[in-house]
Amino acid sequence: MSGASASTLTVAKLKALCVLNDLPTSGRKADLVERLLEAGVDRQTLGLEVIDSVGKEVAKAASTREPAAVDSTNDDGELMFSLEDDDTLTPLAAEAVDDSKDTHSGVDVHQESPEEEVLEAELFLDESPIEPLASSKPPVSSSVELPKAESSVPVPVLSKTASPTTLADMIRRPQFVAIALTVLVLGAGGWYYLNNQLEPFTADSLRYGDTMGYTVTEGEFMASEEYVELVTEQFEDLSDYCKIRLLFAGTGSVSITEGTSGDLISQPTEDRLGAVSARGGQGMSWLTVETVNAMSLSKFNIYGHNSAPSIGGGTYCPDFAEGTEGRADLTVTRWNELREQATLATHVDAYLQNTQGTYEAEAMTYGVGGLLGGLEDLSPGLGMVLQPVELANFFDDTYITDDASGTSSGWAWRVIGAEMLGNTEVWKVTASHRDIQDFCLGYATMNLWLEADSPWVVRQTVDVSISSNEANQNSCSGWLERGVEAVLPEGELELHHTFERTSNTRGVKSIELGMAYNNRPQANDLNPDEDELANWGPNGLHLPDNSTLRTHPLDQAVDCIDGFGSAASAANAALDDGGYIWRAQNNMNGSTTEWNISWVATDSSAGWLLFGVSGGDENVDCEYLGRGAYDESVTHNRDSIPDALPLHSMVERLRSTQRFPHLTGDEALFNSGGLHDTTRVGYLVVVPGSGLGFDLSDLFDSVTGATTVDVQRSWDDPTWTNTFSLLADGTDGRVLGWTHTKQAR
Repeated sequence: MSGASASTLTVAKLKALCVLNDLPTSGRKADLVERLLEAGVDRQTLGLEVIDSVGKEVAKAASTREPAAVDSTNDDGELMFSLEDDDTLTPLAAEAVDDSKDTHSGVDVHQESPEEEVLEAELFLDESPIEPLASSKPPVSSSVELPKAESSVPVPVLSKTASPTTLADMIRRPQFVAIALTVLVLGAGGWYYLNNQLEPFTADSLRYGDTMGYTVTEGEFMASEEYVELVTEQFEDLSDYCKIRLLFAGTGSVSITEGTSGDLISQPTEDRLGAVSARGGQGMSWLTVETVNAMSLSKFNIYGHNSAPSIGGGTYCPDFAEGTEGRADLTVTRWNELREQATLATHVDAYLQNTQGTYEAEAMTYGVGGLLGGLEDLSPGLGMVLQPVELANFFDDTYITDDASGTSSGWAWRVIGAEMLGNTEVWKVTASHRDIQDFCLGYATMNLWLEADSPWVVRQTVDVSISSNEANQNSCSGWLERGVEAVLPEGELELHHTFERTSNTRGVKSIELGMAYNNRPQANDLNPDEDELANWGPNGLHLPDNSTLRTHPLDQAVDCIDGFGSAASAANAALDDGGYIWRAQNNMNGSTTEWNISWVATDSSAGWLLFGVSGGDENVDCEYLGRGAYDESVTHNRDSIPDALPLHSMVERLRSTQRFPHLTGDEALFNSGGLHDTTRVGYLVVVPGSGLGFDLSDLFDSVTGATTVDVQRSWDDPTWTNTFSLLADGTDGRVLGWTHTKQAR
């Protein structure tokens, strides 16, 4: 074969390749090379492309010597299997030749017994092949005298054994076995060590189509007193308890939705393919990243504590609980706007089945908020405890290595080192929520285990404890403690659970955050014009309401108050002397509209009045139904009443099927003609007060109040008892959120 002798591999290595490829090992080097080439072994593997310039000079020098005749067989006529190349010349140094002669053959060799033979092995890190010195085999006859070459290349010395040691001979020796085992152990061990060292990494960005399955274990949730309503405000049945406790476990999955071209109808190109179109609180469409966290909880046991009368008067929350066992399905969908990366909306879809019945609940919040209700407004970032943490969102581009640290969404975190999780070594991170700690609310901690190939944590433990008790506030300053007492609900809240990965599937296209896109809504597209807002705070009695859709709007109803005389004397006195209506809500009762209004006087005394309005414009009938006073003071502050959309304008805005299509329908608040007969409309004005012992407006000139509009509906169908509730910001027309609960009849 042409060029076969240029192979840098030894005959032994070539024969080893033949064994690996199930080929015969007989023949010369050229035969072996040709045989391996025919079997499909590439030339690089056979060493045919490696040429050493130094070896060329050595070979040139050796070519001037006269080749000697070589016997390629041993005494038995078998081919010698030498560890040397067939082309390698290993001459004897003159001083190494003994004068003793073999009496039978005359060969000048030194005879040794097998016991005296010693195998000398030397291991080199650099396994560069030795180039051949000549094209002939080393002579075995003592009659050949070695020429004195004028070469600077050192001449290697042959060992004491005259004939080459065959591979078979070496394998039979214990020394070879020991060396082979040592190399094997050291090599394999070194490979294992090098390939199992935990490498630092930067979190990979999420991709459209990413999905991770996980288990939920050791789940426990507890809420008491005011936290029951704060957390479960969308579940009316649960808010009757003074304390609830949940035990849960099951499986879940978290995924990034891969949007289609149908989500890009507002875009001229498909550059943002993968993003999902979603509506915000103003009803405008945005491009978002949609994250879906779905949990199927085979264990969802609820234990409720009902208040009991106390011996000394009042009530207390007993240790005895009513228990129900069941299961639940929970899906939380979150949309993050593509450019600003802020949470646009969060949707919760829940299904609960237990011994007390079957429940369904649907809740939508816009902006910050979710399963933890108002707590996420109080401490943004706390909602991260409810699903596996996204690495890119939490750690950004921080290099994850030993002792790395940082902050994210109120959490302070630190890498504490590597840890074995099953058979895999991963990074372990501890995190604590600084706001919860600094404001003396309790504690919120997470332990996170990270792996470079997973966009979410592979394991996550959560421990949250929030309480209004004095023990948590001992380290707070006086001013901070007063603030905590004013804003923190009474009671306790605890949450403990563990997420652990079971599967991981990566998508293809990376998510590009912070990117602009066409037809993105602008601020002037969202907010109402200034001339649409009503400035009734300086001298008005109430938020204007001149609805043509609803019979007996508030502007018409307030005229009834003067006619009630002494039955509404306190209300009349307050409204005639600078007071105003800060809360009003209507309720349809057949053809009668019932209005429940709350008033406040200039001295901050406050009360409520209930009355009915019926008849037409020319013949309005007013009916007094009831009144009462508020035990706690309500602040009178006209200067802080903000400009807001009139009640009728807000209702018209919400009825727009282009902005809020989900609010119109048989299972919604509105129908094609206006409002369902069971739909109620109201508003609430909140101004800075004296809850902290001082008026906030004395410290901050910019502090103003807020106006919210609420729309509610309750109805029955053949299968469910339904409740739909919506809350909107009257100052800018933005929907804050809505809930729809269903209980099987």
